[in-house]
Amino acid sequence: MAGTATMERPANANAAPVDQDVLIVGAGISGIGMAVHLQMHCPDRSFALVERRANLGGTWDLFRYPGIRSDSDMHTLGFVFEPWKHEKSIADGPSILEYLNRIVDERHIRERIRFDRKVVGADWDSTAARWTVTLEDAAGATSTTTARWLYLGAGYYDYDEPFDANFTGREDFRGQIIHPQFWPENLDYTGKKIVVIGSGATAVTIVPSMADKAAHVTMLQRTPTWYFIRPAKDGLANFLRKFLPEELAYKITRFKNVRLQDIAFRRAREKPEKVKEFLTNKLKASLGDRYDAKAFTPPYNPWDQRLCLVPDADFFEAMKADKASVVTDHIERFDATGIQLKSGQHLDADIIVTATGLKLAVAGKIPVRVDGETVNWHDHFYYKACMFSNVPNFSAVFGYLNASWTLRADIVSEYVCRVLNHMQATGTTVATPALADPASLEEENVFDFSSGYIQRSLHIMPKSTVALPWRLSQNYVQDRIDMRSGAIDDGVLTFSNAREAAAAASELEAAE
Repeated sequence: MAGTATMERPANANAAPVDQDVLIVGAGISGIGMAVHLQMHCPDRSFALVERRANLGGTWDLFRYPGIRSDSDMHTLGFVFEPWKHEKSIADGPSILEYLNRIVDERHIRERIRFDRKVVGADWDSTAARWTVTLEDAAGATSTTTARWLYLGAGYYDYDEPFDANFTGREDFRGQIIHPQFWPENLDYTGKKIVVIGSGATAVTIVPSMADKAAHVTMLQRTPTWYFIRPAKDGLANFLRKFLPEELAYKITRFKNVRLQDIAFRRAREKPEKVKEFLTNKLKASLGDRYDAKAFTPPYNPWDQRLCLVPDADFFEAMKADKASVVTDHIERFDATGIQLKSGQHLDADIIVTATGLKLAVAGKIPVRVDGETVNWHDHFYYKACMFSNVPNFSAVFGYLNASWTLRADIVSEYVCRVLNHMQATGTTVATPALADPASLEEENVFDFSSGYIQRSLHIMPKSTVALPWRLSQNYVQDRIDMRSGAIDDGVLTFSNAREAAAAASELEAAE
């Protein structure tokens, strides 16, 4: 990509030319969404996408375990600009990939994607007012490309390495051990005894999906999870589509689901005992005499960890059909034939699935440097939920923990487009969330979730405060208002040009 014709004539003569105005890293939901928003809101800006995998889709291309599906409804996991047209609102992985591929092809984005390109470095030069990004192809050859703005849609977990629970004795097990992140192609588990370790969304998806062919599937959990049962099909959405234009039906359903998500989350925080009672009664009604309080009563409140969706109660139907079961216990060790539990019980297994969680990563593990200084993300604060203190022309997406990922991706893309248009209107080339005195801010752990994958990663995450704009909020409704209509030039986000940017960076460094 380096050496291509200059795509931009910067307003400021000191700014060096670039290969594209915006470089998007990742061709999953976040990256594709940003590309479309650029087409809609910044049609004169050049952009390109780089994707480390051979296919687009990100998470939905990587994960191939049985039954993989969305853990939220597609009327909010779908984009604001593209209606979800399938009958099922809780969609499987192939349907989501079809949705993304259709968007990319209909909007002529595919030709802007460079596949098999891993970003191995990103360097900001204040004098040139541009990013130089180093890429590595599948053969290990490196190249560089330049951009005025760097947009990371690389997700929030480590694609190379899942969380390793380090089970004692795993080398003694004579069967097969599989992590869902690296599911083997064409795995034959017909008639096999399977133990799935974990109790989150992945485990609850895998268990019923494998139950039909397997001899039996046991979900082994250390701690129970709160489950929410709902139909896989959205009755209102399918009703509205019969009488209304597709886009209007989608907009109404999306509005309804956003509001219901917000109400449910707030109620769980304000009246947790009421929500516990509601969820428990739904479980009892679904399981009948199979209900076991020990297996389905978590030691935490609903939404202290993400609620686990069970569409059409499929997990519980597998239990009632004696194809699946739940065991609540601690692992003492793996042995040759299965898992020995601390209670003394032994679980026989031919296959063990370790659905024990993900390992978070910041900025796709890309080494990011500003004027030669490596960015330690834990030393920086979120700005407007997508930029970072004293890091110029840079944005990233970290989706909501209590709602659909795409809700954040959409409003972040819209906001960045607003910033780019402001820069064009003011003839500036650099936008920096300026923070001279970090000690003056009151920090808050905005990741107010007890989930292990969150708690294990707090030491690498950027910081957040009790108030905007230095905050990664979990309130989509308020964020949408602030990011769509709040002032761009708010006195915090500073706008400058190349030579001015270099001087401002030196002043901030001295202040720190």
